[in-house]
Amino acid sequence: MRHGWLQALALAAGLLAGCDRQEETAPPEPPQVSVMPPVRREITDWDEFTGRFASTERIELRARVSGYLDAVSFADGQVVQQGDLLFRIDPRPFRATVTEAEARLVGVRSQLALAERELERARSLLQYRAGSEANLEQRSQAVEAARAGVSGAEAALQRARLELEFTEIRAPLTGRIGRHLVSPGNLVSGGEASSATLLATIVTMDPIDVVFDIDQGAALRYTRMAETGGRPSSRDVANPVQLALADEADFPHPGKVVFVDNEADPGTGTIRLRARFDNKQDRFSPGVFARLRLVASLPYQALLVPDAAVATDQSRRVVYVLGPQNVLLARPVTLGPLEGGLRVIRAGLEGDEQVVVNGLMQARAGLAVRPMPAPASPAPASPTPASPTPGGAAREARP
Repeated sequence: MRHGWLQALALAAGLLAGCDRQEETAPPEPPQVSVMPPVRREITDWDEFTGRFASTERIELRARVSGYLDAVSFADGQVVQQGDLLFRIDPRPFRATVTEAEARLVGVRSQLALAERELERARSLLQYRAGSEANLEQRSQAVEAARAGVSGAEAALQRARLELEFTEIRAPLTGRIGRHLVSPGNLVSGGEASSATLLATIVTMDPIDVVFDIDQGAALRYTRMAETGGRPSSRDVANPVQLALADEADFPHPGKVVFVDNEADPGTGTIRLRARFDNKQDRFSPGVFARLRLVASLPYQALLVPDAAVATDQSRRVVYVLGPQNVLLARPVTLGPLEGGLRVIRAGLEGDEQVVVNGLMQARAGLAVRPMPAPASPAPASPTPASPTPGGAAREARP
């Protein structure tokens, strides 16, 4: 009996050993991956910057004559039209000054008329040798003095009327006014801007500018492109820009560059630009920050792959492509911006490869795989230009 049990155990051990050898010799099934060729598409490069809204015009309303403020004729923060009455200084003292100047003008005109009549009389007497030349000269001098008096009185009247007009402070342009800084009943001072009382400020809202700075590297790149015909200079052409608010992922607001400063900031080496945008819906406010991107190239043909197809190999970015006998090859690539969910490949692909887009967790160079065609990449909903790559105010894009 014991001998029979030993034979049974030996037979079972042999069967188990045979199964292990069979499992060790069975080749593993190649992993399945999804592949697709790179997409060819015409794109435009853009550089992204951070800017701040600024009104195209900003006016400080100051009193031009001194007096007591009589009325404020607007609501704080409202939109005012050019010519609207905003403040009124008590006009009564100025009306009295106008009346006094008018009376003075009447008096000196009467003196001029009398002097002219006496001059004519002196000429007649001299003609009949009944008067002297000295008397004629005195009468002529009196007429000139009277005419000077009339001119002075007219100037005084004009100045008095102008000061009376200055008691009404009207909007010099259409825009949004801030809060009133002086209330009725307070004394305001007029005169020079340094001493005149500030009453309120008005800023224009439509159109509105965005002020932003570009680094000297981007400025040099733009200059080189303008020299070679790659993209015209913003000094000569209103190059397009696009803007996004803080709560917007895309850049839906189009604008154009309207100003490039003539010198760089000596402290930072940056150059200031202004871009102008329509603001008919009053969506933008001066002082608010926004992201915007400036066109950085003419349209060109580019190769694109899904962003998920890009892997990291130490410090390199690589994509895996199918080689002979479905063996994976690692291709180092140079990345560009994102375009509609696809990543622009600057260098590393020829365009006829099959790129692995799914199954990258198992992918490695030299691994045999079972390729399956990936679903076709959807076309972008609109021809949105390429967004910048991460890292820095100016993206690492080619000119």
